[in-house]
Amino acid sequence: MADDERRRMVRPPTGGESSGRSVGQRLKAARSHTASSQHWLERQLNDPYVQRAHAEGWRSRAAFKLTGIDDRFHLIHSGMRVVDLGAAPGGWVQVALKRGAALVAGVDLLEIEPIQGAHLIQADFTAAGVGDQLLAALGGAPDLVLSDMAHNTTGHRETDRLKIIGLIEAAAAFAVANLKPGGGFVVKTFQGGAAGDVLQQLKLAFTDIKHVKPKASRADSSEIFLVATGLKRC
Repeated sequence: MADDERRRMVRPPTGGESSGRSVGQRLKAARSHTASSQHWLERQLNDPYVQRAHAEGWRSRAAFKLTGIDDRFHLIHSGMRVVDLGAAPGGWVQVALKRGAALVAGVDLLEIEPIQGAHLIQADFTAAGVGDQLLAALGGAPDLVLSDMAHNTTGHRETDRLKIIGLIEAAAAFAVANLKPGGGFVVKTFQGGAAGDVLQQLKLAFTDIKHVKPKASRADSSEIFLVATGLKRC
């Protein structure tokens, strides 16, 4: 979660050019920060995916997680409808549109700067009526539901585990209830964080389930992504 919390606090790049300040200058300016903040900043500045995202105009390094997943599973197709849960700052929305999605509806607790071709909502996805807003924005059932949602950790392992499971359950329930037959679902989880009951339900609902850790996911992060394809309809 730490990576996602941090990336959402950084103002998205507006283009591919540098900010005009050197890495050394930015590190010098960061010396007044706490040790943990400075460590995170140093890691960001030295991260090749952060540098690529800035150079290529992506809003976050997380864009490369989705491109890595899509390169493997070929989930995004021309003309499809996509829902993005936990969409801020918009990197996954950008990827979906660039790879051919016709309509993308995204939601996050944080405000998302507008992206042409996307309908973006600032709201709690788990609140009543928000799911309906997303479906209305698409004008029909989605072909793909993406969830990069995460929560603010409390430091209490069991509490955090239950919150992780709650978000996965909410995203999975939305996907199963609303996807078109044959549709796909991608959800972020964490090693040891997903409940067996949720996984079992998804195995019943989809024809294939895979776990993947994209190259862009940091090695020291426990995050993994569950990719479910081929939604069944009775």
